[in-house]
Amino acid sequence: MSAPLVEVTDLRKSYGDRVVLADIDLTVHRHDVVCLIGSSGSGKSTLLRCLNLLEQIDDGVIRFDGEEISDPRVDPRAVRRRIGMVFQAYNLFPHLTVLDNCVLAPVRVHGVARAEAVERARELLDRFGLSEHVDKHPDRLSGGQQQRAALVRALCTQPELLLLDEITAALDPELVGDVLTIVRDLAEAGTTMVLATHEMSFARDVATTVCFLDGGRILEHGPPASILVAPEQERTRQFLRRVLPGTG
Repeated sequence: MSAPLVEVTDLRKSYGDRVVLADIDLTVHRHDVVCLIGSSGSGKSTLLRCLNLLEQIDDGVIRFDGEEISDPRVDPRAVRRRIGMVFQAYNLFPHLTVLDNCVLAPVRVHGVARAEAVERARELLDRFGLSEHVDKHPDRLSGGQQQRAALVRALCTQPELLLLDEITAALDPELVGDVLTIVRDLAEAGTTMVLATHEMSFARDVATTVCFLDGGRILEHGPPASILVAPEQERTRQFLRRVLPGTG
């Protein structure tokens, strides 16, 4: 097996006296889809933000493609050029059109020629059903359309790793399926992803690894068939009984 793309060892993160992540070990290989599940407040979003260096860790090591990116001497902007992140709240720039939102980072951060960036953005927007909305501002789009545009914006930088933080949580139920279909297509195309989700059926179908977080710790992890069907920990079983009706 090839060397891991992401390797986290003994990660700890606190806010004051409150420990939000403790003793986190996580390995992600290229083309893996790692789903983080657990109750709200279990540490899923914080872990994603640590991976993208949006949070400074207190202890432990994060390696990305063999480099220790948790070293304070590492430029976080250089790391983020290789990692895409999509948030629950879309975070599109309201004063820019959908197309300009998608073109901004490739041109300004990656130095891609604008014509090339526009061509790639239009291809992705068309693929994700947004070709009719390229010249609209975000407030003219539905929530599902905005989330798809946020996914396209992240993909326009051709990231080696895609982090998704509860990207369906703010959507109306009828829009969730459209966004998950796109993520499913990305997984099938080999995109390496780590995502926090409450969509258990989606995690079961798409994940290579499911990690159950509880109280800031990864209580257990493994293939979906193991964690979602026959978990070892009683706390995992309690969680699944709440979110998956009929679970024993």
